[in-house]
Amino acid sequence: MHIHSDEAIILHSRDYGEADRIVTALTRNHGLLRGFARNARKSRKRFGPALEPFALLKLIWNPPRSGELSSLREAEILDLRTGLRRDLPTLALAGYGLELTERLTPEGDLHTEHFALLNAFLDHLGAVGAAPTAKLLFELRLVQLAGLMPHLLHCAICNAPFTEDIVPFSAGYGGGICATCATGNDGPPVNVATLGSLSRCLRAPVTVFADLHLGATTLREGGSILGAALAAHLDRPLASSAFLQLADSMAPVDPRKK
Repeated sequence: MHIHSDEAIILHSRDYGEADRIVTALTRNHGLLRGFARNARKSRKRFGPALEPFALLKLIWNPPRSGELSSLREAEILDLRTGLRRDLPTLALAGYGLELTERLTPEGDLHTEHFALLNAFLDHLGAVGAAPTAKLLFELRLVQLAGLMPHLLHCAICNAPFTEDIVPFSAGYGGGICATCATGNDGPPVNVATLGSLSRCLRAPVTVFADLHLGATTLREGGSILGAALAAHLDRPLASSAFLQLADSMAPVDPRKK
């Protein structure tokens, strides 16, 4: 019987029966893994607290037979990422990252960049806490890896470069619309400078979050653009979005921003 071993990030797990667990993880070299951990809630030696969301592990498993889950054999904790539980906004944003990664990572293929991105994102949140820039960078990079990136520097209809300072953004067409192609009812206006800033962000490695700063307009408009792009391709809303909005509403307000 084949045995696989790889680094993995636990995306979610749920109890099954009296002692077992069903686990979804993103592995570094094997893509998404859905596994069955027999006696996981009783076996401290084999699993202990390892199968909790956010944890970085060395996971050992037997691949599945047709139509079955993988059989998880053992897990070695590399990082439980306790820093993600520092406050509600950080925890909520980390959970959002897990769910969005699972929804935008196809099964059956290798996704080493997806793993690198999520791993760096969680490490960054654990070190410095939640921040709007980190959220936007994560969404931007994941949307690009998933092949859903809107047109940023050219018209989504005619592919001509923008000559205007402000253009309408159409989720249906998948990007900004130039003045020639615009109909007057294409979508909300977006600064071309925002589209340029997003494009420049994509030049940085997917693992870099520190020392990247975005202005208030880029964060607001960029968040709207990516939110529209995601909504157009997700078959249902993210369950973590409501928790994220609640956590953000409860976060203390910086008096410098009043």
